[in-house]
Amino acid sequence: MLLLSLAIIALAVALIALAMIILFKSSYASELASQLQQFKDSAEQINILRSEVQELRTGLLSIGKRVLEVEQQNEELTQQQAAQKYDDPDAKIYSRAVKMVELGADLDEVIRECELPRAEAELLFSLHKQKGA
Repeated sequence: MLLLSLAIIALAVALIALAMIILFKSSYASELASQLQQFKDSAEQINILRSEVQELRTGLLSIGKRVLEVEQQNEELTQQQAAQKYDDPDAKIYSRAVKMVELGADLDEVIRECELPRAEAELLFSLHKQKGA
């Protein structure tokens, strides 16, 4: 009888241990499932972010290309403007008149040498005096 009681107790302890193992494994399995879901969510978020970064990169490359085109156009226009400045005979006259004013020529001398109307020569003098003042 004692042996039977011990056997029943041993069986009960074994069943309790087995129940605890099953409970532990079940808890561990649900924890693993939760971590796996978090991993999948993170992987999906990483893919979305990669896609967004690629779109931004493409946009930046497009903007950079456009900036280079605009800079090139600006350089070409600057060169054209400089070339026109020296090709225009009127611009040469006014450049010469301004240079004469800067060097200290008087009004009548600028009018005579550059063949400018008095009003234009006076305007050049007043502009030069404003810059110098």
